[in-house]
Amino acid sequence: MLFTQQDLNAAHDIVKRFMQPTPQYMWPAISGEVGTEVIVKHENHAPTGAFKVRGGITFVEWLKREHAQVPGIITATRGNHGQSQARAAVAAGLRAKILVPFGNSTEKNAAMKSFGAELVEFGRDFDEARCEAMRLAEAEGLFPVPPFHTELLRGVATYGLELFSEHPDLETVYVPIGCGSGICGVIAARDALGCKAEVVGVVSTEAQTVKLSVEAGRLIETNSARTIADGMAVRIPVQAAYDIYSKGAARIVAVSDDEVAGAIRIYFRAIHNLAEGAGAAPLAAALQERKKLAGRKVAVILSGGNMDLPLFAEVLAGRTPAAG
Repeated sequence: MLFTQQDLNAAHDIVKRFMQPTPQYMWPAISGEVGTEVIVKHENHAPTGAFKVRGGITFVEWLKREHAQVPGIITATRGNHGQSQARAAVAAGLRAKILVPFGNSTEKNAAMKSFGAELVEFGRDFDEARCEAMRLAEAEGLFPVPPFHTELLRGVATYGLELFSEHPDLETVYVPIGCGSGICGVIAARDALGCKAEVVGVVSTEAQTVKLSVEAGRLIETNSARTIADGMAVRIPVQAAYDIYSKGAARIVAVSDDEVAGAIRIYFRAIHNLAEGAGAAPLAAALQERKKLAGRKVAVILSGGNMDLPLFAEVLAGRTPAAG
């Protein structure tokens, strides 16, 4: 077991000082689309529009306690992780240097800057930006925030704590996977509360490093990760996360950009919520597996709602945008 329920309750107490719990609703229109009872966990209603904000809170709280002399943090992101770190670090009086790849979401970049981030563009994708951030950390005396860390996970797991506390009888939960903190947080919360739900990881067909790794029983890197679901656009899996989801997830499902775009449209049409690509991917996976879900109580994690307006407009027009 990664954490006890007491561990997660303590983390939740910290998180609640900086944000309210997010809702989880059973929307009849969404349940009708899937053909069974579906609970939507609305992490798109968090202060940064994504679940990552929780890990930023607990990580910076730990950093201030254990590394009080550090002047700031540095990390890489496609947007939501960077917002969470900038928000928490700057509020704590620290610098926040955030690296993003060239061509990153302009609106996510703007959001990070609004939280006080020093934004730097580097590399052709997340993984190249991540390597450069780790190099710069030593050169500039900043604390390197990896994409996966126990203190990040402890905070992220609080959304799973909220979900399973209210719905302990869930049978299947769909969670998107980038580097893995989201799915590992759900697994940690499920195990801490003694719930029995199967946890299903969701990746893009264009970024299958996690699925390939689980199927091979070892880490498998891919040559590219070009998908409209930028939160899942990862080429290189993280060993510590793999060690958790490879054992704790029931299976990994891959969804196409067309399926993701369709799920984004359903969320907006049915419940007037904006879901970014990674946020809509769990619903896309549930729709893909709807035949096996009949009669089951299901949850989908709407993990983020940060999508650039031009992309969203194209999706609403019935098209699938080209991946950036």
